[in-house]
Amino acid sequence: MSSLDIKLKKVTKIYHEGGILAGVVVIKSSGDIHHQGINLTVDGTVSLQLSSKSVGVFEALYNSTKPLTVLSYNVDIAKPGQLPNGTTEIPFEVPLKAKGNKQLYETYHGVFVNIQYMMKCMMKRSIMYRDLEAQTEFIMEKKDRKSSVDLPRKAVNFKVSPDSLQNSKEKEVLPDFLISGRIDTTICDISKPFTGELVVDRSASPIRSLEVQLVRVETCGCAEGYSRDVTEIQNIQLADGDVCRGIMLPIYMVFPRLFTCPTLQTNNFKVEFEVNIVVIFQNNRLVSENVPIELVRCE
Repeated sequence: MSSLDIKLKKVTKIYHEGGILAGVVVIKSSGDIHHQGINLTVDGTVSLQLSSKSVGVFEALYNSTKPLTVLSYNVDIAKPGQLPNGTTEIPFEVPLKAKGNKQLYETYHGVFVNIQYMMKCMMKRSIMYRDLEAQTEFIMEKKDRKSSVDLPRKAVNFKVSPDSLQNSKEKEVLPDFLISGRIDTTICDISKPFTGELVVDRSASPIRSLEVQLVRVETCGCAEGYSRDVTEIQNIQLADGDVCRGIMLPIYMVFPRLFTCPTLQTNNFKVEFEVNIVVIFQNNRLVSENVPIELVRCE
C-alpha cells in the first residue's frame, strides 16, 4: 500500500506575491516502489462565469469554460527510479511570480468569480499500477497598504424611513418609522471588523428583526456581453423582536475569509462589496438601506 501527500512549510497556507512556496512531498510505501517520475504543478486561475440571466444560457456556458491563468509552474522533482520502503520526503521550492505581464490576485471564492491557487503532485507508475496523486490549495494575500493607521475613515450617517424609500408603492403600505445610525467607515481593513451603530427612533408597527447583510457584487465582461450579479455572503442578526426605542444597538461584523477579498477592478471582471441594513416588521414587510464599501488589506 502506497500513499502520496503534500505538506506545505506554512501551517496557515498563506503566501504573498514574490514569496517562496516551500514544503515537502511525502511518499509512504510498505515496500520498494518503482515510478516513472514525480511531477509538481502549481496553478493560479481566475474562473469567470457569465450569469444566464444577463447574457443567455448558451453564452454563459461557453464563457464559463475559459479560465484566466495568472500563475503556472511545472517541475519534475524526481527522475524515474525506485523509492525505498518506508517514508520518503522530497523538498520543493516554487517562486510565486505572475505569469508574463499578468498579476496575482488575492484568493477569492465567489459565485461568478473564483480565484484559486492549487498545487498538484503526481507520481507516474507503470501500467500495472495506479498513479499516485495529491493536491492542496494555498491562500494568496495581497497587502494594499502598509498600515491601517493611515487608512482614511469615511463615516456614513444613515436614516431609514418611508420617505427615504425609492419605491413609491411601498410607502403606502409601510408604517410610520424612523431608524437612524452610523457606519464608522466605508473604507474597511478586511482583517478588522465592520462596525457602527443604529437606533430605532420610532416605529408604529412592531419590529420582528434588525439585520446586517454583507453582499458581493460580481461583474464579468467579455466580447459576448457582461453580467452584474449581487449575491449574499452572510447575514447577521443585530436584534430579535420589537426592540426598545431610543437605545443604541452596536453593529459588529467580521469579514469571512476566502468569501471576501480586497475590492478588485480589472478589464475583465470586478469584485465589489456592499452592506445592507435590513429591517423586518412583524407582518414580514422588509426595508433596507444599502451602503457600498471598499475593502483593503493592511499589514
